[in-house]
Amino acid sequence: MTLIAEAQPDVVLMDISMPVMSGFEATERLRAKQPNVRVLILSMHESREYILKLIQCGAAGYVLKDVSSDELITAIKTVYSGATYFSAGASQPLFSQTDFLTPALASEPKEALTCREQEVLRLLAQGASNKATARQLDISVRTVETHRQNIKTKLDIQTAAGLARYAIEHNLID
Repeated sequence: MTLIAEAQPDVVLMDISMPVMSGFEATERLRAKQPNVRVLILSMHESREYILKLIQCGAAGYVLKDVSSDELITAIKTVYSGATYFSAGASQPLFSQTDFLTPALASEPKEALTCREQEVLRLLAQGASNKATARQLDISVRTVETHRQNIKTKLDIQTAAGLARYAIEHNLID
């Protein structure tokens, strides 16, 4: 994030799978700190859930890694101009289901989890302690506890097992 603050780019090309933090979290953090920066996701994932979550996190476009260089340039220019861009491979999963006219996250709770809450839930559901989660996300243990309580409240789930089940059912963990 420091490099982005120094370079002040107009468009950032972002992947989902990165070593320090996920593309979900990075997109959400970047948009919170640099709201004028447009984020274009370049990914191999064709998952409808991933695409929708990245839109929620503030991504302006989504392009699969198998697109031509010409299409990638078009996507960057489109996002730079203030519009959104989704490659055909990314659009297909979004509109292939017959429920696309209903709210996009109809299967999600009324008050959807933020990207950060999803990251906390993913780590906790994988068995990480509050302390380990805090260390990995570079936040305080108290912040993890607050996120955990907010997640439980939003999802109306009271047990760790219930949270793990939710995470599995919503593809937050394998």
